[in-house]
Amino acid sequence: VQLQASGGGLVQAGGSLRISCAASGRSFRFYSMGWFRQAPGKEREFVAAISWSDGSTNVADSVKGRFTISRDNAKNSVTLQMNSLQPEDTAVYYCRLLVTGREYWGQGTLVTVSS
Repeated sequence: VQLQASGGGLVQAGGSLRISCAASGRSFRFYSMGWFRQAPGKEREFVAAISWSDGSTNVADSVKGRFTISRDNAKNSVTLQMNSLQPEDTAVYYCRLLVTGREYWGQGTLVTVSS
């Protein structure tokens, strides 16, 4: 399975960005897809995830109300809409796919928020 992330880039504080991740390769029964992020000098942290079966979402408190995750079952992809971005949101964002018994990670996409 390959995970291809797109989007990201540089934005000013208060702005918005959208990042997406598409899965391709072997066919699996997806459990969930989501995003983690890792800022310089910090550990990777959970951002948001969405269940593939019912679309229920889980969003970290630090981004709740600002970030929204959605999925496209037909395209095997997820999108993270990020609004009201702050400098502390600057990080490399990694897509993660959970299938039964395994997880897959994308290569990461950089989001930089300038103050």
